[in-house]
Amino acid sequence: MWKQLRRDMQAVMERDPSVRSVWEVILACPGFHALQLHRVSHFLYRRSQFAAARFVSHLARFFTGVEIHPGARIGSGVLIDHGMGTVIGETAVIEDNVTLYQGVTLGGTGKEKGQRHPRVKEGAVVACGAKVLGSFTVGRNARIGAGAVVLRSVPENSTVVGVPGRVVVQNGQRVSDLNHHQAPDPVARQLECLQAQVSSLQRQIEALEADKEPHGRQYGESNPWQLSS
Repeated sequence: MWKQLRRDMQAVMERDPSVRSVWEVILACPGFHALQLHRVSHFLYRRSQFAAARFVSHLARFFTGVEIHPGARIGSGVLIDHGMGTVIGETAVIEDNVTLYQGVTLGGTGKEKGQRHPRVKEGAVVACGAKVLGSFTVGRNARIGAGAVVLRSVPENSTVVGVPGRVVVQNGQRVSDLNHHQAPDPVARQLECLQAQVSSLQRQIEALEADKEPHGRQYGESNPWQLSS
């Protein structure tokens, strides 16, 4: 237990450049606090003290903004940096030396049973706002970019970005490019559709008016909207 605690503190000191002393870790690192409270709640969970485990988890969420289900298994040397809004599901597994930033979700899709959440292998980094959803594995030393939505397994030593997430770098070699400037703009596309519909209606109205005017002249009808002199 104490060895694990020391390793968690070392992880903060090594990977968080804003921390300058052990006292900062102890007093002012909510991710570290959430992790240690999770150790307590997980201990209770494993002994079938589910209500007590959930209460400790709830306290951690209240004080730190990090929600970790007591059933999640978390290794040593894990860093939850900032942490606010981080959610880790019941069957998630996080191995040693993983780094999670704020707003990360390790969740399920609602379709699985049993193992519903991802397994994050040793050394992986999940950047802020990323959503990793489903029962699959994020490989060793993988990198998941900020805001990515990952729905399938991630190979080790690879980088995943985008929505949905896809591998752009693997083993140091670029395997694909993201051309964000070529991505379709749904708002612009909808506006183009509306413009096309307006143009089509305008042509139909012009055609009806052009067809009606000669008939009116043929039968001697006058324009009802024209004021008589």
